Amino acid sequence: MLGSDLLVEMLVGYGVRHVFGVPGDTNVPFYEALQRRTADIEHVMARDERGAGFMADAYSRLGRRPGVFECPSGAGSMYSLPPVAEANASAIPVILLTIDIPLPGEGRGVITELDCARLYEPITKMSELVKSPEKIPEVIRRAFRTATSGTPGAVHLQIPEDLLLADVDEDKVSLHVEGECSNFPAYRTRPMKAKVDRLAELLTTAERPVIVTGGGVRRSGAGPAVTELAETLNIPMVTTITGQGSVPADHHLAIGVIGDNGFHPHANRAMEEAELVVFLGSKIGSVVTVGFTFPEVTSKRIVHVDIDPIALGNNYENELSIAGDVGAVVDDLLDRLPERTGAERRNDWVAHLNEMRTTFWLNASVLLEHDEAPLRPERVAHELNERLEAYEKPVHVLSDAGTPTPHMTRFLQTNRTVSLTIPRAYGGLGYAIPAVVGAWKADPDRRPIGLFGDGSLGMTAGELETLARLNVPAILMLFNNGCFGWIKGLHKLRGHREPMSVDFTAPDGRAIGEAFGIPSWTAETPAELAKALDQAFASEGPALIDVRVESIADRVPPVYSWLSKRDHDPLSLEAEEIRYFV
Repeated sequence: MLGSDLLVEMLVGYGVRHVFGVPGDTNVPFYEALQRRTADIEHVMARDERGAGFMADAYSRLGRRPGVFECPSGAGSMYSLPPVAEANASAIPVILLTIDIPLPGEGRGVITELDCARLYEPITKMSELVKSPEKIPEVIRRAFRTATSGTPGAVHLQIPEDLLLADVDEDKVSLHVEGECSNFPAYRTRPMKAKVDRLAELLTTAERPVIVTGGGVRRSGAGPAVTELAETLNIPMVTTITGQGSVPADHHLAIGVIGDNGFHPHANRAMEEAELVVFLGSKIGSVVTVGFTFPEVTSKRIVHVDIDPIALGNNYENELSIAGDVGAVVDDLLDRLPERTGAERRNDWVAHLNEMRTTFWLNASVLLEHDEAPLRPERVAHELNERLEAYEKPVHVLSDAGTPTPHMTRFLQTNRTVSLTIPRAYGGLGYAIPAVVGAWKADPDRRPIGLFGDGSLGMTAGELETLARLNVPAILMLFNNGCFGWIKGLHKLRGHREPMSVDFTAPDGRAIGEAFGIPSWTAETPAELAKALDQAFASEGPALIDVRVESIADRVPPVYSWLSKRDHDPLSLEAEEIRYFV
């Protein structure tokens, strides 16, 4: 077999059905091998390596299997850095194949030569140069094992072009695969029995406990088990941004989102008032803890469960630390719990938190139903919620980390049919447009919805052609305000009345969408937005809505630290408007 056929054979063996990438000089042999296996693997051509990587990221997050993308040597490998770094820091198993210059050209000034293995070392779990064609199966096995086991993460393989063109004696290699590593988490780690028994004791005796579901709950697929645990013991749950969707937001025990960005004040209050806080699958980082100032821990006990033992006790002194896969830990805990132990005595605690939640949502109606122009982000969330409630199909909502984040995190109603995904590791823009492609390929039964600002559009507009070419049935919502709103807001928080280098010409989103053959609309009023959403949801292919929205640099968004800097109580349940300058 050719080395290229060995590579493709191993990918097929691991259940890879889609490879995202961009063509170049060095990856032609790989494409030839893929053409010989089109019945098994589809190559999805992106318009930019960064876009291909974000497709693989979303594919992995929502398909719960490794996302694979490839790039040619030189510039292609450099453009691929951002999505690999994001995936690795977010514990998402993504595998990048850099098809590089032939080995004989190493150190001889061959165009596009770059030490990619070293380049990717700081941002991956594994970055390796494949040195012989016979090593390809072995290295692929190690790549999938590394990406999916323990804390999932990104892997990079640098494969010289000449290895793909080499003949390999099939009798000298093994093409076996490790089926456990086709999905994640592979090889679920379980804690010691004594640790689980101690956790059961803490949960059953606590008067005011709260469970925090982090991104690890989603990655483990442990949401149903965590919900069962909460129901069994009558314990309220709150989520981090990345944990949203792990438990249904409309559940009476699901209080809301905690932390700094897009938080619910009643959820943060639950953290403050709780005597026992159990973090499940959360790094307990700066956003969740509002810069490590929250919750106040002097009078409460902390339990931390995470697959990564290095994360345990990193930011707080824990009453109990448990290293293990969240799903495995909760399953073991459910097996040991006496049914409904102590559940009734928490009725008042749950009722108190739900009373605050009800008050918040009643007060929020003033913002959600605001009729004046420019459109408020809250009104956009409200109109979207109404369509999602009536829509007959489940959806994946994918948002950029910028303008849409605080309002969608706070106001978008996630449940069993609506998920929300936001890349939170590095906060890079340009995620949502390519991500809807990966989401659709991973889960074609769910319609993808992409939310992004005009700053993001400027970075990944080229992938609109990919959506149109593939006829991805994505609904794209452009939050158009003619600036880098988040950064402009930060300038204003520092007292700058005329921020520098944050404003640009607002794009004509409708014209851009139509230029790529995508049905598009402009919405400047609630009535126009409602009509555009109705038409977009009724369409079968891609659709784009250019929403002329108020900038988060005009009115302080629901960000805990920003509200504090404006001398406002972030835990207030009132729907108050806080502006930067009077």
